[in-house]
Amino acid sequence: MSLLNIGMSGLSASQSSLMTTGNNIANADTAGYSRQQTVQGTKASNPYGNVFIGTGTTLADVRRVYNAYLDAQLQTTTSLNSDAAAYAGQVSPLDALLSDSGTGLNGALTKFFASVQNVNAKPGDDASRQLLLSDARALSDRFNSVSKQLNTQSTNINGNLTAMTDQVNKLAATVAQLNQRIAEVSGAGGSPNELLDARNETIRQISTFTGAQVIEHDGSLDIYLGSGQPLVVGNTANTISAVTDKNDPSRMSIMLNRASSSVNITSVISGGEIGGLLRYRSEVLDPAMNELGRVALVVADQMNSIQAQGIDKNGDFGATLFSSINSAAQVAQRSIATAGNVGTGNFEVNIKDSGKLTINDYKVTFTSATDYTVQRLPEGTAMGAFSTLTNPPPVIDGFSMKLSGTAAAGDTFKLTPTRNASASIKTEMTDAKKLAIAAPLSASIVPGATGTLTIPASGQPTLTSNYDIYDSATTTLLQNGLKTSMPVKMVFGAPSADGTTQTYQVLDAKGVAIGTGTIKPGENNKLTVTVPLKDATGAPIMDPGPPAVQRTATFDMTVAGQPGAGTAIDINIAQPGTLDNRNGTALAGLQTKQTVDTGSASKGISLSDAYGKLVEGVGAKAAQGKLDTAATGAILANAKGARDSLSGVDLDEETGNLVKYQQYYTASSQIIKAAQEIFSTLINSL
Repeated sequence: MSLLNIGMSGLSASQSSLMTTGNNIANADTAGYSRQQTVQGTKASNPYGNVFIGTGTTLADVRRVYNAYLDAQLQTTTSLNSDAAAYAGQVSPLDALLSDSGTGLNGALTKFFASVQNVNAKPGDDASRQLLLSDARALSDRFNSVSKQLNTQSTNINGNLTAMTDQVNKLAATVAQLNQRIAEVSGAGGSPNELLDARNETIRQISTFTGAQVIEHDGSLDIYLGSGQPLVVGNTANTISAVTDKNDPSRMSIMLNRASSSVNITSVISGGEIGGLLRYRSEVLDPAMNELGRVALVVADQMNSIQAQGIDKNGDFGATLFSSINSAAQVAQRSIATAGNVGTGNFEVNIKDSGKLTINDYKVTFTSATDYTVQRLPEGTAMGAFSTLTNPPPVIDGFSMKLSGTAAAGDTFKLTPTRNASASIKTEMTDAKKLAIAAPLSASIVPGATGTLTIPASGQPTLTSNYDIYDSATTTLLQNGLKTSMPVKMVFGAPSADGTTQTYQVLDAKGVAIGTGTIKPGENNKLTVTVPLKDATGAPIMDPGPPAVQRTATFDMTVAGQPGAGTAIDINIAQPGTLDNRNGTALAGLQTKQTVDTGSASKGISLSDAYGKLVEGVGAKAAQGKLDTAATGAILANAKGARDSLSGVDLDEETGNLVKYQQYYTASSQIIKAAQEIFSTLINSL
């Protein structure tokens, strides 16, 4: 019977091996499956005299071919590749949007300034003016279009984060359930190979969504996110959720929910698609929206300011070309009160110097009901401590902030001075005749002059007094005051005895002296003239102060040559229909003038350069994103190859095993047959 038992044990072992091999072949394409091997052991031997003869074989185990290091490496590289792919999938379309002349700003800016040059060549041509107005509208529309695309991308990211967190929660619950089932089977002495494979594959799927640290503890795999926040511990799974950020309702934050408490892990979560989207939003999307908004603010502010300094075709001071950058709607939306603030107030954020704006957001924290500190984000750079009682309100990086309502200690606010500007810019002007292409003042030599006095073409009066275009009432008062205070006359006296100097007087319309000065005869002399302003009744226009002083207008001009004694220059408001283009030239100069980031060490860059810098920065990140995707893809392929080379099913190898175990089965059956024949021979011999 021992020979029969030996054959039966071999038959059973070969059958188990055939079944295991068949199972391997059937699961060749099953994700996460680790091939299995049968492990045989020798049965106890029986003594026969001085020797021991074996009694057959036994199936010791069905072993899972697995290496924890290779599997952990696959999970890590999966997370890195998913992060890089998600990042590149967002930054590449943005790069194409900004750099394309048909969708970005470059083409619209270039066309606008070309139209300005065209009007300067023909300042009286209505068709040229209308074309400029159309190109201004196209420029503001392009700002709106790009901004809409960026906001759409932000909305899509919010939606993706919500969907992905739901997927992570389902997978985390599965891991917790598998931990429990594996513990139960293992506790009963079983080897749950399929459950182990399913758990590892589920964790790998979690890695596609977020980076995770996996730690084995008493046979269970615990999963931690970010800087150690637990997602799965044993058979308990916590959840994550995408919720509206209490500091910024337009953004979704990632919260880890554990029992009755929740913690914000947005700043520490990394890896996977969620990490890639968050990294793109913080490194690319938010700065791009802020930079685009800053350029829009400078465009509107500078062009409106120049318009206010010029005379239109009707002889009036220029109207605003673009919408006000300090409209009530824009002022209100630049400050976001944190949900849960005790106070009911919010900040009114006014742009005071668009050139000094940065692309940063800011955090305001109240230390008392009136005192607060300001930090520049994302670095958290301290900008100083301030008080709501300060009047006028403090100006930080080109903007002022005035609290409307009340605040309490601990209240916080997020300031976004530039983010929404590109969506808000509009072309307000509809009448091309209101384009202020001419300078407001002109000078001419009074007939009968003696000497060699000349006024160079570039020396005509240039108004240097800047009007606050966002205080329309005061601006209108001063503009009308300049009109009613003109003309003025500059009268030259006799040269000094040595001929090196010559005096002049500035007289108002009634011949009253309002200023004096000297020139150097025979040279180009730049003169600065200040005119006290009066209203239509002749009464001084006062600045209420304190102290109360008469308002003035200042202009520069250049004279050359040597005027004879009594020679005079008339300076007056430009007349309607003038073909002067000096204000238009100033408008054209904005294409290259350093008007953006003037508060930095570089002293500023032009509008074109600022947008070009944005395009270049996004382009560099897009290129790096493609390189990262390719690199992490190659690393992932290597990690998968290493794992599959050990744990994967090789069909050629399994086919060979089938043949081997078939032969093994046949040979074992022959042992049984031999035992049967021996037994029959013994029976027949009796």
